[in-house]
Amino acid sequence: MNDEAEVIIVGGGMVGATLACLLGHEGLEVALVEETPPATASNDPDDAPPDLRVSSVNLASAELFQRAGAWEGMTRRRVCPFRGVLARDMSGAETRFDARETGHDWFGWFIENQVILAGLHEAVAELQSVRWVTPARPDAIATDSGGATLTLNDGSRLRGRLIIGADGAGSTVRQLAGIDTTGTDYGLRALVTNVVTELPQQDVTWQRFTPTGPQAFLPLPGHRASLVWYNDPDTVALLESLDDETLAGEIVDAFPEDLGGITAILGRASFPIRRQHAASYTASRLALVGDAAHAIHPLVGQGLNLGLQGVETLAGALLDARARGRDPGTAAVLAEYEHRHRPRALAMMVATDSFHRLFTREPGPLTRLASGVLRLADKVPVGRRQVMRHAMGLPLWNDGRG
Repeated sequence: MNDEAEVIIVGGGMVGATLACLLGHEGLEVALVEETPPATASNDPDDAPPDLRVSSVNLASAELFQRAGAWEGMTRRRVCPFRGVLARDMSGAETRFDARETGHDWFGWFIENQVILAGLHEAVAELQSVRWVTPARPDAIATDSGGATLTLNDGSRLRGRLIIGADGAGSTVRQLAGIDTTGTDYGLRALVTNVVTELPQQDVTWQRFTPTGPQAFLPLPGHRASLVWYNDPDTVALLESLDDETLAGEIVDAFPEDLGGITAILGRASFPIRRQHAASYTASRLALVGDAAHAIHPLVGQGLNLGLQGVETLAGALLDARARGRDPGTAAVLAEYEHRHRPRALAMMVATDSFHRLFTREPGPLTRLASGVLRLADKVPVGRRQVMRHAMGLPLWNDGRG
């Protein structure tokens, strides 16, 4: 026997749970399929160890979390606002971005993924129209003119108007739908370390471009920070194998002096740097969102923000269709989502790929060009403000304040 819902979302992570909240607030019956049951999170941030996974949340994404009913649950735990971004290279060329130039106090927030999920899962629990189906994995998808059926790994079935794949870069939904991907492996890994620094928490995040890849500082509450060090896989494997004291010394020696000393390493992990793009974001009675549709180079920290842009666009198309009495799973409704969101994702992919290729190379004509770009950007306030507004998720032109 089929279990029915209007919309079936596969993936209860940051993207899928946000979409479920937006739809659930409007009364849509949502089934949220997730392999791992949501954890019961404490209101006290000290009860949970720091999460190595940290996301940059811009102003537009924070507003979306507010609409989803999850922002208060995040901010009462631990978040770190930042108002400045510093980009530099090994030659000393740099550009400084300050949110106050745009008339805003903050550029965005760095938030541990576990904190984002805790806020979202609390919000889901408040919605009667959203229910978890967990632990469960998708096993097969069948569609017809009236809807779609998702068969789960235990043999049970869910029936809905639409199936949405929000299950990450390795999306099972995308594979079951037969949607191909293209991608690039950059031949790099990123070493992520959660550290305690001698300096107090700063309100500036910085990134230095080196021939082997960027080095980044992401401030976290108190004296904590998340450090990201891109390098070739062999070097990262060697660094990962070091004891804490030796690794701290290697980081201090390699990173800019802005970092200061490291008093403790709280955790470490590494991941490969890849880009991936789905050939289509939609199929019959099916849509992909977040990393299931597009996984971008992480060097500008816009992966989650881009995924949430897609969430907002898809939710808008579905809710508009429902308000007009239209079937939200039809090809015309889904085409509207892809038509609006795909160009933004492509533009972000091109931008991050260009940054990588321009700044990650041995000294030569292109690196001198890159240094010139940084120096020029620092001297052109109008262009700098436009770059900031785009990164903050704001319209390119405002009311004249910035």
